[in-house]
Amino acid sequence: RKVVFLMLKYSGSDGVRGVANQGLTPEMAFKLGRDGGYVLTKNKKDGEQAKVLVSRDTRISGQMLEYALISGLLSVGIEVLEVGVISTPGLSYLVRAQGADAGIQISASHNPVEDNGIKFFGSDGLKLSDAMEEEIEKLIDAKEDTLPRPSANGLGTVTDFHEGSSKYLQFIENTIPEDLSGIKVVIDGANGASSALISRLFADCGVDFTTIATHPDGLNINDHVGATHTKKLQEEVVKQGAQLGLAFDGDADRCIAVDENGNEVDGDHIMYVIGTYLADHGRLKKDTIVTTVMSNLGFTKALERKGLKNIRTQVGDRYVSEEMRAHGYNLGGEQSGHVIMTDYHNTGDGMLTGLHLMLVMKKTGKSLSELLEDFKDYPQCLVNVPVEDKKSWKEHQPILDVIKEVEADMNGNGRVLVRPSGTQDLLRVMAEGPTQEETDAYVDRIVKVVEKEMGK
Repeated sequence: RKVVFLMLKYSGSDGVRGVANQGLTPEMAFKLGRDGGYVLTKNKKDGEQAKVLVSRDTRISGQMLEYALISGLLSVGIEVLEVGVISTPGLSYLVRAQGADAGIQISASHNPVEDNGIKFFGSDGLKLSDAMEEEIEKLIDAKEDTLPRPSANGLGTVTDFHEGSSKYLQFIENTIPEDLSGIKVVIDGANGASSALISRLFADCGVDFTTIATHPDGLNINDHVGATHTKKLQEEVVKQGAQLGLAFDGDADRCIAVDENGNEVDGDHIMYVIGTYLADHGRLKKDTIVTTVMSNLGFTKALERKGLKNIRTQVGDRYVSEEMRAHGYNLGGEQSGHVIMTDYHNTGDGMLTGLHLMLVMKKTGKSLSELLEDFKDYPQCLVNVPVEDKKSWKEHQPILDVIKEVEADMNGNGRVLVRPSGTQDLLRVMAEGPTQEETDAYVDRIVKVVEKEMGK
């Protein structure tokens, strides 16, 4: 693997990503700081200095990339506030709170330690538009660097802003109207960016908590812990007799929960619990929750039974966020644990999500499993089919025909989702249906046609 860029040509869906010091080198970080910093701040009036916040997660390559990135920013005259280790949603909040022009987070989220990433945020604390990414990309690809190179007056400076994390924690605390005493929780910090924040936040909220994976050593981030590996947390919740567990990922923008019986509770379930509580109190805007096409059909059916709606976007929290802003919805997210609550924050925030899940438990006096009694997941089957040209699948009529036939057989009691992989030469064929047996058979029928038509 070399490097995967968020930017359209160089791109996945969430930041410049690659193996640190191989695909994502310090030289690349310098260039991203220089070119990205210039694009993000070029509209400043003469004499006004641009201000950019820089932060990172706990992986060992973070400092190497941070210093290179900051050098690039300084070389085009930008004032840098160095936040240190903080969660991605923490940085997003601080960009707005400090009135900064941009923020840059160095993190590869839930990826393994050898990867790292660089993620840009605009002055609104949101991810960049495609147009802005294109502009940065053009500068990266330019044969000659023609950006300004001041030699004394006009160079940028760095200021330590480690108090930023206290400001951020205070902001989250203030979203909870009362203390959360009486709830026992186990919290998994993934040895990532939330590790030093968890104890401060949850102690201030009066929670009875213990933690696992909150001792980062630069190499153990996401190592069989965190939102993508909940086995350890599930065992710990049962062992300690806790009411729930909360797992964050490396940059703490996701939250996956565990109920009192040790069952995993994903983003769909969390949105259902928070969404139905808000709806019961007249606070769920337009009685709608926005999710992606990956949300389980059981989620939509459970909402329908409560008289609520589910709108779906393509995969990526960025698309959920855009849909929410465009139509004024206040709750949305992904099955993977990004939950966006725009009454408080404009991006997915694991710690904020965890606290609000606990608030619903406290207010209702119900356990997590009781709150999810009416939510039944539909059995799912997903098969990845290696194909020659993943983008052309819609041009194969037999594939379209078999999907139509399967959907007709389902008769509204199931769904089919076929989509190309974002990073590999695969076509993903997924179905949900009333039983595992039927669902597997539906997928098998479609896969056979895909393989015949366009398989490798």
